[in-house]
Amino acid sequence: MKAFTSSLKYFIVQTLNLSNKDAICYILSRRVLVNGKQATLSQELLPEDEVLVDNIVVKESIKNIYIAYHKPQGVESTMNAQIENNLVEALGVSDRVFPVGRLDKASEGLMLLTNDGKVSFEILHAEKHQEKEYKVTVDKPLTPQAIECLAAGVVIMGKKTRPAKVSQVDETTFNIILTQGLNRQIRRMCYKLGYQVEKLVRTRIITLDIGNLALGEWRFLSQSEINDLLQKIAT
Repeated sequence: MKAFTSSLKYFIVQTLNLSNKDAICYILSRRVLVNGKQATLSQELLPEDEVLVDNIVVKESIKNIYIAYHKPQGVESTMNAQIENNLVEALGVSDRVFPVGRLDKASEGLMLLTNDGKVSFEILHAEKHQEKEYKVTVDKPLTPQAIECLAAGVVIMGKKTRPAKVSQVDETTFNIILTQGLNRQIRRMCYKLGYQVEKLVRTRIITLDIGNLALGEWRFLSQSEINDLLQKIAT
């Protein structure tokens, strides 16, 4: 949690240009409110907390934002405005959000963008093994052996991928559910088995499904979607 919080005392020192001693006096004399309640000396702040000193707002609450985006091919998974075809251009959002993980330029599908650092950490942390689902089309008919290998794991970049759930859709298309996110993992797995990926679409991130979100469109998550996502990553 330390990465996503800061000390109230430190915040008061920096914001009001006070000494540590004076900041402590402000808090102990009940001049500081956090979300309408009396502050405590050991209190930590979250981005969504509001802070008042002598009934004057010195820190506004930052509302957590969650966006689902159906990324087309050709869009780079970056908020860096210096890179061509970036997410800032594609979405046109003014809020300061960032993508939770990447989807390579040649791939399309569901992306989650947020300003919630804790959610991002919980989803991206390798040990969390959060599910992401993809629909993949390759350049030639799939064999039963290829499906078995994709499910059991394939050695890429010197390591064997984690077991995955794989189901064949048609002659050249399969669904795969991964619980890790190695660089270009699916493309590397397919290449190792003698296939070239012709189309790769991410359809789900944990509890969030792409649904009927059209290619190139984005929307804010509903409160029920947010609740489901937060509940799942907390378990």
